[in-house]
Amino acid sequence: MKAFIAATALALGLPAFAQQHEAKPPRPGREALTIPYEKYALPNGLEVLLARDPKLPVVAVNVWYHVGAYDEQPGRTGFAHLFEHMMFQGSKHVPDDVHIALLEQLGGTDLNGTTNFDRTNYFETVPSNQLATALWLESDRMGFLLDALDEKKLRTQQEVVKNERRQGVETRPYGIAQEKFWQTLFPAPHPYHGKVIGSMADLDAATVEDVKAFFRKWYAPANATLAVVGDFEPQQARALIEKYFATLPSNPKPTRPEVAPVKLTEEKLVRHDEKIGTLPLVIMGWHTPPYLSEGDAIADVLGNVLGTGKSSRLYQRLVVDKGLAQSVSASQQSLGAQSVFTVEAVARPGVSSDALVKELDAVLEEMRRTGPTPAEINQARTRFETQMLAGLQSVGGFGGKADTLQSYNHHQGDPGFLVRDLERYDAVTPERVRDFARDMLKPTERVVLHAVPSPTSPSPAPSKEKP
Repeated sequence: MKAFIAATALALGLPAFAQQHEAKPPRPGREALTIPYEKYALPNGLEVLLARDPKLPVVAVNVWYHVGAYDEQPGRTGFAHLFEHMMFQGSKHVPDDVHIALLEQLGGTDLNGTTNFDRTNYFETVPSNQLATALWLESDRMGFLLDALDEKKLRTQQEVVKNERRQGVETRPYGIAQEKFWQTLFPAPHPYHGKVIGSMADLDAATVEDVKAFFRKWYAPANATLAVVGDFEPQQARALIEKYFATLPSNPKPTRPEVAPVKLTEEKLVRHDEKIGTLPLVIMGWHTPPYLSEGDAIADVLGNVLGTGKSSRLYQRLVVDKGLAQSVSASQQSLGAQSVFTVEAVARPGVSSDALVKELDAVLEEMRRTGPTPAEINQARTRFETQMLAGLQSVGGFGGKADTLQSYNHHQGDPGFLVRDLERYDAVTPERVRDFARDMLKPTERVVLHAVPSPTSPSPAPSKEKP
């Protein structure tokens, strides 16, 4: 097989080091959670991931650019997300606003682009006989976007993004409070400071030349990975990728910023006068280990035990037993440089934010002393495995096979990391969760936000929900 792949690679002008990978053998019962794949690189640096899955006559095309809000400069926030919009506005050979419409006419589904702190991605799922069109569209905006970018398009998308910010942050209940919370966790100039969407001032200040420079640096083939997953013939797919992508020029792969982790040495309290939300909100947050590093899976399990479902510790204590909160949650937001563990609760009418903090702390202290039960650990582990399996039923879309290969490749350089990822959860024990809560979630190393409605805020509607 290796000799055949090398010969094919040479025939197509591809690197001879392209190799087929069989994922690490899973434990019995997890066979459906493996994704055999091939990984190689074009001479211009573009990484390619191929994974054949012929169950349905569709194929997912998924491109990750290794740039996110983390890579932005102070005063130039929101560029990564702004580009997510610009990439759908037309390129040299694709008219304005035609990209999505064309794919939909061909039967495409799961058409989207997303941006977070660590990466930007674009993806679509098309009928197998339309793979060439999807690849051509992706190659044209990768190689020829700047040929069609002008002042009018930029200003149009600036206004679209600014409106998104108004709706998602400025006029959304607790939106400004959540932004303050995040900015306190990551003070400027840390690249995680603020929202991925950026600030109004920075969005207004962006010029066409600023945006073009960002594209040239970060959207080069050498800083991108293309995944093709689904029902396709490998030799044909490789030939199409060679045809549409190999001729694109590329700058060297850019170096991502190296930023020291933030370390809190005292509790930081933020009291926010909430103008839109009608009930008190409390958010607690701690810095935790980066995605896929030691401790990240433990934090995931802890968040599940504390705040997922009506049987969780926080729901039982604050909603059912005490009747203090109408909603509670806890989760690990896993990020590439440094993660954040949050606990959040919205009060019932007449309950103060201070009362919420007291009960949240009581539950956390209990976890620090005794940890979760083995049954709680098993329930959390089963939830994660079930969610992963559900995502892998699709070749494309959020959490599908293409996205899964891309995520592990981006963060680990190993698209086949899935089995080892699950093994992280297998290794979690009640004692490790207890120790994590005690050592990482210290009351003296956190941010606590109180968002309390101002007297001018609308009165909350009477609650009809019973615990």
